Amino acid sequence: MRVDLFDFELPEERIALRPAEPRDSARLLVVNPAGAPELSDRIVRDLPGLLRPGDALVVNDTRVIPARLDGVRVRGEAVARIQATLHKREGDDRWWAFVRPAKKLNVGERIRFGETSESMACLLGSLDVEVLEKRDGGEVLLGFAFTGAALDDAIMRLGHMPLPPYIASKRGEDDRDQSDYQTLFADKLGAVAAPTAGLHFTPALIDALAARGVATHRVTLHVGAGTFLPVKADDTAEHRMHAEYGIVTEEIARALNAVRTNGGRIVCVGTTSLRILESATGEDGIVKPFAGDTSIFITPGYRFRAVDVLLTNFHLPRSTLFMLVSSFCGLERMQRAYAHAIANEYRFYSYGDACLLFLDDKVRAP
Repeated sequence: MRVDLFDFELPEERIALRPAEPRDSARLLVVNPAGAPELSDRIVRDLPGLLRPGDALVVNDTRVIPARLDGVRVRGEAVARIQATLHKREGDDRWWAFVRPAKKLNVGERIRFGETSESMACLLGSLDVEVLEKRDGGEVLLGFAFTGAALDDAIMRLGHMPLPPYIASKRGEDDRDQSDYQTLFADKLGAVAAPTAGLHFTPALIDALAARGVATHRVTLHVGAGTFLPVKADDTAEHRMHAEYGIVTEEIARALNAVRTNGGRIVCVGTTSLRILESATGEDGIVKPFAGDTSIFITPGYRFRAVDVLLTNFHLPRSTLFMLVSSFCGLERMQRAYAHAIANEYRFYSYGDACLLFLDDKVRAP
């Protein structure tokens, strides 16, 4: 499918640089199923009244690590500054990372991440790595001198919060981002980007959902930076998704299957929760326990097996995530929804507003 079908113009001023305060005061564009008024303007705090008793809210409990590392590569007298954004753990001492500038690195060379003096002769609290493998697009496999918990501690100490480039290009990271870029559900360390739909939730909103009869269930998908990259290929068939590690426990699978059996709907908070659930669900519509990598790429024509409703933010043009929501509701409907959001000054991307999408029955698996 042609990638340019998923392009649109977004004014720069529509990109949010800070989240709404309080979080559940963010605006919510409801994209209704066929037969109802197509679009309605609400706020996230209205969510309980938009769901039904017996529905199940599914959230992603991954926690963002400070995955951006700054350092230097020394080759004789030539010194190059290197920035790496970790995106997928490959072992106790190895991470795949997107590196800039990757062209200045060769396999076998070493990088030292950490604080450097102006002369770069003295490095304090440093972390040494070796370049083990290189791929296209600046993707590099890094082998670290530390392993396991010691490596985790070093990354937590030396790393920076990996704000998306459309925020980082407009302002620097600050102390607020340490909390702003984590969801209420953040628990299991491993993500290098936030599951941003979860940023809208507050304890009061969860309490209101519970009072409505909507239970909250947790899955895990450790979000990788590749998820948010624009698709550079001309056709979706030529795009390679980066794998991410996810978990659906036996207990959660059993609970969600019971919800469906009892006539409830599965409501995913974010595309990350949706992707791990769809990866864990068979063609029979039964959610199964899952622990492993998924590189699921959802484009129009996909038949959804598990998910009925999706709460998600507004996504980048030409991104895999805009393709996913277009698969869920139909491309033309999402084009109208995004045009409405832009015209009515909704805030876009990670710290922006949200939309609530109801599955088009035509794309539901039989």
